[in-house]
Amino acid sequence: MQVSQYLEKFKTITTVGRVDDTIIKIVFDGRESLFFDMKKGDAYIFKKEEFRRAKLYNAPFDVALHKRFGRAQIEMVEVLEGNRVLRITVNSNSSYKLRKTVLQFEFTGRNTNCIILDLKGVVIEALRHIDSSVSYRSIKVGEILKELPPFELNEKIQEIENLQEYLQNQYKKRALIKITQIKNQRVQNIQKKIDKFQKILYRLESEEELANKADKYNLWGTLILSNLHEVNAYEKEIKLEDFEGKEVCIVLPKMAKSPTQAANILFDSSKKLKRKAKSLYIERENLEEKIEFLKKMQNAINQAEDEAEINILYPKQKHSKKAKIAQVSYESFYIEGFKVMLGKNEKGNIELLKEAKKRDIWLHLKDIPSSHVIIRTDKQNIPKTVLEFGAKLCVDFSISEKGSYLVDYTTRRNVKVNEGAHVNYVDYKTISIAKI
Repeated sequence: MQVSQYLEKFKTITTVGRVDDTIIKIVFDGRESLFFDMKKGDAYIFKKEEFRRAKLYNAPFDVALHKRFGRAQIEMVEVLEGNRVLRITVNSNSSYKLRKTVLQFEFTGRNTNCIILDLKGVVIEALRHIDSSVSYRSIKVGEILKELPPFELNEKIQEIENLQEYLQNQYKKRALIKITQIKNQRVQNIQKKIDKFQKILYRLESEEELANKADKYNLWGTLILSNLHEVNAYEKEIKLEDFEGKEVCIVLPKMAKSPTQAANILFDSSKKLKRKAKSLYIERENLEEKIEFLKKMQNAINQAEDEAEINILYPKQKHSKKAKIAQVSYESFYIEGFKVMLGKNEKGNIELLKEAKKRDIWLHLKDIPSSHVIIRTDKQNIPKTVLEFGAKLCVDFSISEKGSYLVDYTTRRNVKVNEGAHVNYVDYKTISIAKI
């Protein structure tokens, strides 16, 4: 009721839209922002200076929300008597005529919803559509919405001296508890991955072990070919003397149907083991880089200031396996509908430099070796929040020490590759990022 009274002083809704799955942001008179979290069972109104969003919403509800309420004149703000329902009635211009629409926020527990209605009560769109088989009060586009019967509100009315401060504290109270839970959950999930990679790393054979095995199989194959007359088909193992007169016990491959085939299989195994021994350092480096990156991700999550930032860094549902396979050397993040890519290692940095388009934004720590970051612009202007996020990624995944760091950024066309990921760049700007 007090929020309703507070909103009566505003004349227009400048912009409106979802910033999270259940959170709607409304800017009044171009200066005052309020957030309506329509989460089932825990809906509330809050105020926050900045809210980072991972994606842009373009569902029919979002289109109707923008079309009907963006740059609309506020006619009335009211709370329905005997109900936890806030209604905002607006006038918007459509084809040179005024059109009245109602935005109805229903703070009704498990049936919490945000519904767009015309003046006759017909549903234009809704955050949640409800079928008549689920509830006596269906919410379907084109149908008249049944009014909620009033009931007696038993809550004690308490005057709020500073509403803005109260709404900010509402967010802080919930966020403090929730962000701790989410951080713990995501950090634990990442730790499971780290443990998995560390086990694989621990189980890797050494180059020396593989080389010795390769030499052994090569010797066995040679001895078999040198003593074919002493080897019977389908034997499991045989004993032969090596070239120094020492007895050697040879285990024959199960799939071999003849002594000659057994020798060839052993030669092939020897070659594979030699190749594996030579490339083993690559596998070890890859595992160590993955572990190091995941540890940096844990650190970044622990330093995140809100739930939205955590969801951008480590979404609830990661991208498809196909995308992961294609992008093993760099990580992709999504903020405000923009794709931000971070090189995990030198190979990833090189890939980003090759794949980036001329107008994409490139970021790098000033005068310090770091991960390269590319912001895909798609020929659009990059918001300050997206630029700061890219710079923060550059710092968080390159530097472990706390402090203030400078990050240079410019368009990709101003970056000249010298060798590998070493570059020169011109016409750049610098942003300062504090690592707490």
